[in-house]
Amino acid sequence: MKSQYREDGDTAPTSAFLTDDPLEILRYACDSFISGVPVALATLVEIRGGAARSLGAQMTVRLDGLYCGFVSGGCTEASVAAEAIEALRVGHDRYLSLGEGSRFFDIVLPCGGGIRLAIHVLRDVRAIQQVLATVGIRRAGSLLYRPQAEDITFNPTSRLGWEEDGFSILYRPSTNIFLFGGKLEAEATRRVAESAGYKVKLIDQTNARGIPELEIDEFSAVAMLFHDIDHELPILEKALESRAFYIGALGSSRTNAKRSEALRHRGYTDTEIARIKAPIGIFDKARDAPSIALSVVADIASVAARIRTSLVS
Repeated sequence: MKSQYREDGDTAPTSAFLTDDPLEILRYACDSFISGVPVALATLVEIRGGAARSLGAQMTVRLDGLYCGFVSGGCTEASVAAEAIEALRVGHDRYLSLGEGSRFFDIVLPCGGGIRLAIHVLRDVRAIQQVLATVGIRRAGSLLYRPQAEDITFNPTSRLGWEEDGFSILYRPSTNIFLFGGKLEAEATRRVAESAGYKVKLIDQTNARGIPELEIDEFSAVAMLFHDIDHELPILEKALESRAFYIGALGSSRTNAKRSEALRHRGYTDTEIARIKAPIGIFDKARDAPSIALSVVADIASVAARIRTSLVS
């Protein structure tokens, strides 16, 4: 997409593409800088009251007016981009407040709160490249924005928020979902999960007994959609040995009692067994495949969101 120019010669901010994926936003900033286009990162560093986006949300803004990302609900992004373009022209970082307490009285956030943004003029992208490489091997990475120094550095701390030296912005690998089960429920869940942007590995019921070596890490969720405990047990053992943030299994409370007893016979403690969400999903008695799919994916998303919230310092 090409940027647009007004008759007075000023660059008109134009959305390059729609995304709120933190890594896509970083890659766009990095690629733009390397191609020779001046670029800035706008980061949500303070929320007063309600807000449409979480702390650490970002936008990439180029001097030619193209931008991507969201720091609010879509109503303020063009204004943020215009401010970032001005920062790029001046060559220095700045803060921008919107909503409550802002000098822009005509910009009112729908949530009624106020937000503060740090706009950083990129001078070096090595820290961004290090974050992208770190996340690429499925480890969390952070950027530390230091307002006084007007720079960003790679931060080994996996936290989000203000620290002594500046504001830490956390980036985590994408969520992998490992689905096990029969074709109907598992296939429906795969479609819902992929449409929501998750990476899905689907292992059908016929292959479940010969479990491949799966790389289930702390950013992974495991969902078992069987109607047979015997099929589940080898998978559950693999999942319980991993650091998966979510393990769920289909079935009634009675089925879960039998499942738990079988695991105890295999030497698992009640604390270990308690990691299994059963019945799976956010609402009980989901029996048709579409309802199960929505319930499971929403539950995984809810747990992932709680984990991100717990990492705010």
